[in-house]
Amino acid sequence: MPLIERARLVDERDLSDIPWMRCLSGELRDRALTDLRVVDAQPGDFICKIGRPANLWFGVLDGLMKMSNDASVGVSITFTGIPPGAWFGEGTLLKRESYRYNIEALRRTVVAGLPAATFHWLLETSIPFNAYVMNQLNERLGQFIAAREVDRISDPDVRVARSLATLFNPVLYPLVGELLRITQQELAYLVGLSRQRVNESLRALSQEGLIRVVYGGLQVLDLPGLRCFGADRMIGARRA
Repeated sequence: MPLIERARLVDERDLSDIPWMRCLSGELRDRALTDLRVVDAQPGDFICKIGRPANLWFGVLDGLMKMSNDASVGVSITFTGIPPGAWFGEGTLLKRESYRYNIEALRRTVVAGLPAATFHWLLETSIPFNAYVMNQLNERLGQFIAAREVDRISDPDVRVARSLATLFNPVLYPLVGELLRITQQELAYLVGLSRQRVNESLRALSQEGLIRVVYGGLQVLDLPGLRCFGADRMIGARRA
């Protein structure tokens, strides 16, 4: 069954997982609640596909997704992982463009969608909502600048460390906290390495006291350290 036909209304359990709802009250909140829809996406379901019109602002309430290119016309590239708490697609909506990326569920994922018309109305009506979206855009710009740097890193331990750090971003992914529910195979998809090599990197990061591997996920112990891990190696590589 198509995703749109499986959608349901938002309920009270979902509200605590929608951070921007705290920006709204009265008529604004009522309209957002009326127009929001929630769907359970299964592994392999596409929420966005390249070339399709952007008609919803999406958020991940639970699960894990990935943003990638069109692998049919070249090498498959994963731009970023999308964990719980993430809201994405605002740039595409603001430019009123079609999607330039695919968004695919890596596991069962609960996704919320706000219609584009409601999104634009809230931007025009609510200063707090406007500030929330601007902060999202600013933080995402920094994320993709960092991702560009990661793409140039050949050291697998550094690649895994920097990629993990982006998934613990407290602004973009406020529901993650200190524990990210992710398997080593899922992380391998996002980083572009084999599961075996990711396992080796996780052991190295754990020995450094930066993370702890727990059942079903990873716990971050030192986020600043994770963000700058391998800086000395990179400096040495440039000098060499």
